[in-house]
Order: sequence, then C-alpha cells, then structure tokens
Amino acid sequence: MPSIAVDAGPLIALFKGSDNYHDEAVAFLQYVEHQLVTNFIVMSEVTSLLSPRFQTDFLSWATRALEIDQATAGDLQRIVEIMRKYADLPADFADASLVAMCERREIVSIATLDRHFDVYRTADRKRLRNVFVTD
Repeated sequence: MPSIAVDAGPLIALFKGSDNYHDEAVAFLQYVEHQLVTNFIVMSEVTSLLSPRFQTDFLSWATRALEIDQATAGDLQRIVEIMRKYADLPADFADASLVAMCERREIVSIATLDRHFDVYRTADRKRLRNVFVTD
C-alpha cells in the first residue's frame, strides 16, 4: 500500500479545534486508506505549536496512527541541500526533512497545508502530490 507523508499543518489542525482546517483534517483522517508517515522533526514542530494540554494527546495518537520514520538523521546532508536550493521560499527544516524522506522512501504524495510544496521537487525532479486539498 502506498504511503502518504504528513506535514505539521494537518496534524495541528486535527488537534486544535479552533484551527480553520480542523474539519478538513478530521475528514481526511476518516477517509484516508494509505499509511501515513512523518518524522520526529515534524512531530517536534507539531508539539511546539500545540498547547501543552494537547501535546500528549497528539503524541499518544501518533504512536497508533502514524508510521514514524526513524532514518531522518541519515538524510541530514540532503536536507541541507534542499534548504539551500529553496532558501528563497524559505524551505524550513521540517519541510526539507519531508522532501528528503519522500525521496528516500519513494513516497509521491503528501498531506500539507503549505502551498510551497508545489514548488519543491525531489532529486529526480518530481513534484509531490498534495492529497490534503482544502480548496
């Protein structure tokens, strides 16, 4: 079964009821049939943007609902390359880590609220398809 990489935006929206994309995040999670994959960099971003009372709820849920990639440390050189290439966006650490993870794992789909993922290209010049459509 193909995997979908998950960025921080939909995960934050899922656990923050006041978020503009909360309903979309709930619906997405109810209907997605693919394995959802993220990494510790994204999880750190999510927890830093959630209030402390929701952080443990998110982490408990993540251990059951997400595959958490363990190989991100090996992607550091590629992450730096991606951040340099897209410095004008700017490409932050979490975004670049997801692009590198997708390259390594051959993931072609991402769930994100960030429109600049339309600009990012993998090493083989492919665009990641955003499956978290909000429009």
